[in-house]
Amino acid sequence: MTETYFNWIDGDWAEGGAGLVSIENPGTGETVAQQHFADASDVERAVAAARRVHQSGVLTALRPVERGRMVRAMGDALLARLEENAQLLCREQGKTLWEARNEIRNSARYFEYYGNQAETLEGKQIPLGAGYFDFTVLEPFGVSAQIIPWNFPIEIAARSISCALATGNTCVVKSSELTPLATSLYGPAAKEAGFPDGALNILAGWGDEAGAALAGHPGVNQIVFTGSVATGSKIAAAAAKNIVPCVLELGGKSAAILCDDADLDAFEGEVRKGIWTNAGQICSAMSRIITHPDQRDTVVDRLTALAQSIDVGPGMERAVPMQGMGAMASGPQLERAEGLIARAEADGAKVAVGGRRLNQPGHFLPPTILTDVDPASEIAQTEVFAPVVCVLTAEDDAQAVEIANGTEYGLVGGVFTRNLDRATRAARQLRGGQIFVNEWFAGGVETPFGGYGKSGYGREKGREALWNYVQTKNVAIKLG
Repeated sequence: MTETYFNWIDGDWAEGGAGLVSIENPGTGETVAQQHFADASDVERAVAAARRVHQSGVLTALRPVERGRMVRAMGDALLARLEENAQLLCREQGKTLWEARNEIRNSARYFEYYGNQAETLEGKQIPLGAGYFDFTVLEPFGVSAQIIPWNFPIEIAARSISCALATGNTCVVKSSELTPLATSLYGPAAKEAGFPDGALNILAGWGDEAGAALAGHPGVNQIVFTGSVATGSKIAAAAAKNIVPCVLELGGKSAAILCDDADLDAFEGEVRKGIWTNAGQICSAMSRIITHPDQRDTVVDRLTALAQSIDVGPGMERAVPMQGMGAMASGPQLERAEGLIARAEADGAKVAVGGRRLNQPGHFLPPTILTDVDPASEIAQTEVFAPVVCVLTAEDDAQAVEIANGTEYGLVGGVFTRNLDRATRAARQLRGGQIFVNEWFAGGVETPFGGYGKSGYGREKGREALWNYVQTKNVAIKLG
C-alpha cells in the first residue's frame, strides 16, 4: 500500500478537495506516496483558522521570549527526526541523501536563529519636546501566506515560517506540487512546540488553484513567495489588488568573476558547491564563470575533470558529502534544460562535458559545461535551473563586471582574487543583493539575502528579514 499524506488545517490532518495526487521519486521514477491536494475551499478554511488565532491575540499576548522558545522547539523537532525527514526529502525531491541531511540541519538553524531574535525587536521613543511622549510599537501583519518552491522545500519553508511565528504572525503555507510530503511535517511540529491550533497551516496544491486562491485571498495580510519571475509577477499583481505587501525571491543568473590571480585549486571547490549542488537547482547558483581568455582553456580543462569525477545517480545511494549528485526534480525541468543546451549549441556554443541526460530511470543531467558562449545569447541570459555552467571571457575587470551585470537579474555575484582592491572594487560594482568574495554561498542564516531587478524585492535571512513581518505603529501622547 502506498502511504497517503494529508494537509494540515487548524491543528489536524485534513483531506483535500482537489483529490489524491501521486508524488514521484525523480531518482527512480517510482511513486513515493499519495498526497491530498487542497482546493479553494481548503484555502478558505486554512485562512479562516489563521485569522481566528491572530485576532484572538494569543500570540501577541505572549512575551516574545515565550514565542521564541516555541519557535526553537520546532527546530529541535526537525533534528530529532533528522534521518527520517532527510530520507523522505531525498525520495520526493531527488537530491542526494547528504544534501537532504544538510537541508534539515540548515532548516533547524533558522528556527534557532529567529527563535533567539524574537525578543530583540523593539520600538523606539521619539523626542518631540516637553509636551509629548511619542514612541513606536512593532506589530505583526496578521496572516502570512507563504508559497514554497520545490528545490529546497524544507529550508525555504523554515526561513519564512520561523520569521512569521517569531514575530507573532500566523501562517498558511502552500508547498510545491512536486515536494509536499516533508513540508507537511511542520504542522505537527508546531503543535508539539505549543502553538495553538490554526497558527500554522500547511497545504499541498496546484499553483493555479490553491496557490492563486491563497495569493488573492482578502484575509491574507502579507505574502512570501520564492520561485520564477513569471509566477512572482502574478503573485505581486494579486497582492496589489488587496494592497498586501510581498517578499519576492525570484530567479538569478549569477556570475563568478575569476581573476587571473585567483587560487584555482580553491576555485574548483567553489564551482563544485556553487553549480553542482542540488543538481544546479538553486536560484543563486554559479551559473556563469567569467575569466580572462589566457586562462580559459586551463579553467575549462580543470572543471571538466572535476565534472567527470562527480558520481551521478539516485540520491538515496549517495550519502557521502560532496561526492555525488542526484536527479533533477522533474521530467519537464530536465527537458527544459536540454532544450536550452540544444539551442545554445545551434547558436555556436560548445559542450565541454555533459549536456545529455543519462540513459537510466530517473531525471538525470550530468554536470555540464558550455564554452564559446555569447554573453547576449539565450543560455547566458536565461536561468537554466540545472547543473549547467557557461564559461565566458573578458579582457579586463571592467568588461567582466559589465558582462556580469548584463542580465535582467540581480540576485548574487562573486569575485575570486587575491587582491583586496580588485575584490572591493568588483563588490561595489556588481549588481546583486549579495556578493561573495573567494567563496560561493559565503555567509549564513545571519546574512540578508534578496535580489535586485527581476530577482525580486524584500530580504530574507538576517535581522533584515524580520522587518518584512512587522509594521510600525506610532503612539503620540500629548502631555498635560
